[in-house]
Amino acid sequence: MAGRDDGNRHAETTGGADAAWAHELLDHLRPTGPGVDRIVDWLARTLDGTVCLADGTGTPLAGPPTPLGHGPAEDVRSGRIASAAWEDDGRYARLIGVALPASATAGVLTVSRTVPFDRRAADIVTRTATVLELVLRAQQTAVTGRRLARATADLRLAILQLLMVEDIVAARRVAAGLWPGLLDTDTASVYVVESAPADRDRLAEDCVAATRDEALVVRCPAMDGHVIVVTPDDTSAAALLTLCERIPDAYLGGSTRQSLASTATAYGQAVSALAVARFRPDHRAVYAERTHPERLMDPAALATWTTRVLRPLDALPHHTRAELLATTRLGLEFTAVNAAKVLGVSRNTVRARMERVENLLGTDFSDLTVRAAVHLALNTQVAFAEDHTDGAAAPAHLGDLLTGPALHTWARDLLSRLDTDGRDLRGTLRAWIAAGGNAERAAHLLGVHAQTVREHVRSAEPVLERQLLASGSDLYEVVLAHLATRDLDHPDLDGHHRPGAEQGHPDSSVHR
Repeated sequence: MAGRDDGNRHAETTGGADAAWAHELLDHLRPTGPGVDRIVDWLARTLDGTVCLADGTGTPLAGPPTPLGHGPAEDVRSGRIASAAWEDDGRYARLIGVALPASATAGVLTVSRTVPFDRRAADIVTRTATVLELVLRAQQTAVTGRRLARATADLRLAILQLLMVEDIVAARRVAAGLWPGLLDTDTASVYVVESAPADRDRLAEDCVAATRDEALVVRCPAMDGHVIVVTPDDTSAAALLTLCERIPDAYLGGSTRQSLASTATAYGQAVSALAVARFRPDHRAVYAERTHPERLMDPAALATWTTRVLRPLDALPHHTRAELLATTRLGLEFTAVNAAKVLGVSRNTVRARMERVENLLGTDFSDLTVRAAVHLALNTQVAFAEDHTDGAAAPAHLGDLLTGPALHTWARDLLSRLDTDGRDLRGTLRAWIAAGGNAERAAHLLGVHAQTVREHVRSAEPVLERQLLASGSDLYEVVLAHLATRDLDHPDLDGHHRPGAEQGHPDSSVHR
């Protein structure tokens, strides 16, 4: 039975009161509004009653449960009637249907109070039901949008991971559905943009907008503050650079242009350039801006040496070989955990693949000089696979590569920067490298405290403009400089290391 208007509550219908509740209700429609629970609470306070919003099964979505039994409630849920009202034992109730997103049955908004519903109260209930429908629809749209955004982000990451392991055909096939033409290129550059982790999502969205979906933008799965951008053309690269100029706290590192099959190498270059960008006032750096030791070596000798070092992998099936090379490249650049996140595999898989490469090459990756030499070979293999340089008649030993005058001059000039510090940074760094990057072992060799070793290594980073505590290209360049100046012995890559040796990592306190 419908409730009658109560003459004693006629004062509720004044214009000022009507304007007040209407404005309050409209506030709930703001994008940052309080949500369904708060709307139901507001309605209960406004009408001095009990309010419940239930779904099509009678399960409360907001407000305390209100027993409705069958009859009118079922009719409202099924849509046979839009609303109902009745009086029972001194309480007055109104039911009104509320459309629920993705539901075949309507929800029911129930308002119960001890006084009859006048026109004002009935109008508030009706208008509130409309607002609830709009808010629920907006929430569903937001949820769908977030799911779509997550799915899109996962798809972008999957494409990057396929590129990392040189599966270009599959990467293009996955990209073709949503971003036609994105990978219709043979070469690309990789950029890594760094910001505060809390700002990373907005930075990624800005990168997508700036490159107009013509670049592959991926939230790095290993580093919370990094956004990885694969730019197939100069236009999207220029747009990314312009964007970073407007973000004062962002750092940008870029690679040289590489083939799509060399995406892992390009990524390592971008991370290396990012380390340099941290020391520059404009917060930007590109890998090609710095002289690298491999450029000072005889190209033919370098190609022949690389071929000899990696020959044990040539007997493997192409896909297996590419997978092992790509994993080892990333495993030498980063920790096993971070390499696994980038590749989308477990860290045990990364370690198993690297141990297999160790066994095939007869090396021990716990030796930093070995890691630096193999890193050089892997990067050279990528470069000469593209250039097709023929060096069959050139020498094929690491010592021949490291004795050239240009490389010796570069190495001497680089390490001499450390001599300007009153502390023996150079001696500490040499001992730390010889100890495999382990501060405790280096401290024992030097007769100092381990913390002193760590402080000296950290102090050497800005002087050399290279990251040393994080394994990667920067550290290996410094290792090669020590080898070129004979401050460290050349590693044995002729199979004399014990195959299958347990892979060690530098001191966990410094190996990030």
